[in-house]
Amino acid sequence: MAPEPDEGGLTRDTLLDGRVALWQRRGGHRAGTDAVLLAAATTLAPGELLVDAGAGTGAVGLMAGVRAPEARIVLVERDPALAALGVRNLAQNGMSGRGISVCADLLAGLPLAPARADAVATNPPYFEPGEAPRSPDAARAAAHALAEGSLAAWIEACARLLRPRGRLSLIQRADKLPACLAALERRFGAIRVTPVRPRADRDATRIVIHAVKDARTPLSIAPAFVLHEADGRFTARADRAHREGVWDQRTSERSGDQVGSEA
Repeated sequence: MAPEPDEGGLTRDTLLDGRVALWQRRGGHRAGTDAVLLAAATTLAPGELLVDAGAGTGAVGLMAGVRAPEARIVLVERDPALAALGVRNLAQNGMSGRGISVCADLLAGLPLAPARADAVATNPPYFEPGEAPRSPDAARAAAHALAEGSLAAWIEACARLLRPRGRLSLIQRADKLPACLAALERRFGAIRVTPVRPRADRDATRIVIHAVKDARTPLSIAPAFVLHEADGRFTARADRAHREGVWDQRTSERSGDQVGSEA
């Protein structure tokens, strides 16, 4: 992702080998590998509606949308400046006709019809009070922080947006797996957890979760997604995710089977 010169504190970056252009703040939270993985894990069929919940400047929704040119995209972001950049990024990528950016707090209720989305992709803030490393950038700190106990409320808000059998894709810190599963168990099934490891010999630092609203299929654990070879290069799988937005063939086929299914 090579940035162009800044414009008033913004940079214009590119994702997916230049297929997506992204205006974002030079400082503060910036889209990176977590956004790439979440977008790659989100599969859409023609005409489906995706909500990118906690969208920031819209990187996840844009990357998912460019792979599914007939899908509709809703970006939801509580920071007005970031939501405005979402509007700009939809236009920059030719998606204004099928996408909107909504400035709203996911935890305070949304001006969106409930139970309508076919898919929700979300990267909930990673830290509760007392957990976050101190950041001198207030915007970055706010993007990474939730109120205490709010992860369950965040996942419940995502569930309300989804139609029955709608699909949730979520990325979180690996140590938050118990909290995620506890929050998911009431409304979701067909839960599939993929550990994300920096290298094959390292513990997972992230988890990617796929889940289906109202499904009854038991939980499964997928093989780990390894990001880097021993020499620091991306693995073939990670490189494909960054260049093509593809998770992997097996997951793509499985996600396609879920579209419109009664899991």
